[in-house]
Amino acid sequence: MLPLPVHAAAPPAPASSPFVGAGEPRASAPLPAAAVPAATPSDDTSIRPFPKVHVSDEAIADLRRRIAATRWPSKETVDDTSQGVQLSTMRKLAEYWQSSYDWRKVEARLNALPQFVTTIDGVDIHFIHVRSKNRNALPLIITHGWPGSIVEQLKVIEPLSDPTAHGGSAADAFDVVIPSLPGYGYSGKPTTTGWDPVHIARAWIVLMKRLGYKHFVAQGGDWGDAVSEQMAVIAPPELLAIHTNMPATVPDDIAKALSAGQPAPAGLSADERNAYEQLDFFYKHGLGYAQEMTNKPQTLYALEDSPIGLAAWMLDHDIRSYELIARVFDGKKEGLSRDDVLDNVTLYWFTNTAVSSARLYWENKLAFFEPKHLKIPVAVSVFPDEIYAAPKTWAEKAFPKLIHYNRLPKGGHFAAWEQPDAFVAELRSSFKQVRP
Repeated sequence: MLPLPVHAAAPPAPASSPFVGAGEPRASAPLPAAAVPAATPSDDTSIRPFPKVHVSDEAIADLRRRIAATRWPSKETVDDTSQGVQLSTMRKLAEYWQSSYDWRKVEARLNALPQFVTTIDGVDIHFIHVRSKNRNALPLIITHGWPGSIVEQLKVIEPLSDPTAHGGSAADAFDVVIPSLPGYGYSGKPTTTGWDPVHIARAWIVLMKRLGYKHFVAQGGDWGDAVSEQMAVIAPPELLAIHTNMPATVPDDIAKALSAGQPAPAGLSADERNAYEQLDFFYKHGLGYAQEMTNKPQTLYALEDSPIGLAAWMLDHDIRSYELIARVFDGKKEGLSRDDVLDNVTLYWFTNTAVSSARLYWENKLAFFEPKHLKIPVAVSVFPDEIYAAPKTWAEKAFPKLIHYNRLPKGGHFAAWEQPDAFVAELRSSFKQVRP
């Protein structure tokens, strides 16, 4: 996901579903390929059933034809990842995507979930809303990032909303709300500027209140962290706490040293030095996509025209995630599968959201890892292969009301997607003490 370290202001369910819905009937009419509802009046505050997702057979056939017609570049001239996503990985991905991948499977998973849409500030916001059968469930809004989508959270919905069926107790239950960011997935694409993380945070507060919740908690990583932390900055009385798996904790002196390309300062602990080295590597080798999307997102026309171009762009996010995905397409078993990866990429393709999602980088004015001086309770889960593993010392300074901190043994940037069991356990533990 990440924007540049500092970014200046930019210039001018069906009956058989196991889930409990939000109390409204599901629509049965299929959507066209883009699967985005028609615009509604900006003063419409209703919550409307979201139609079933159904991509046409013609659109699926067109995707396969485009993959087959890819004009491939020559092989990289090195034996490592220093020139980017490797040709061998993309060839394997393309072969599976064209010949074996089945989009209808993820369509069925999505259509088994209660999905809705509501208009906030003139933009249609799509969201999954699964109410727990437990009447005392804690409402939770989870926000995805880039290059993610609601696909990231599909594995954690059942364990969070129905904990007794997944190793937990009834006291662990959550009502789960998972929106698509504006310009992403099945949400509307803003036609005016101003939809930055601060605006989205305000919209999410409106959404949770519109759903009738008197109190709730929020979770996010990547852009989801930026949005959740801004919700905590606003600190409405209904927001009890937030949880993040990619927190903003970098102290000013560390940020300055990183920006200057200096060696790690003396006196750092082992965890602090590790975090410094991870950030230093990312800023030097992993920000290419963020620079382009921050400066010129509209230039990325190729991503809307070439499925292989889109997939390669999305794979080149952070080195640990890419290495994991490369192993997946080499046939190794990981937390993600080939279908997981392609479910997400294909969602971007069929919704034509490569450029509209990139605009969030252009809109953002925040230094992502700079502490935001939050005054409400914050929980932090640290996965070792994240862009940086936030040390506890930094988290304690950034979050005066740190209610939970844990370092996990395995997992990376897409925590809920890759390590769903650990992610669910972290949320249960994190929010236990703030439940009303």
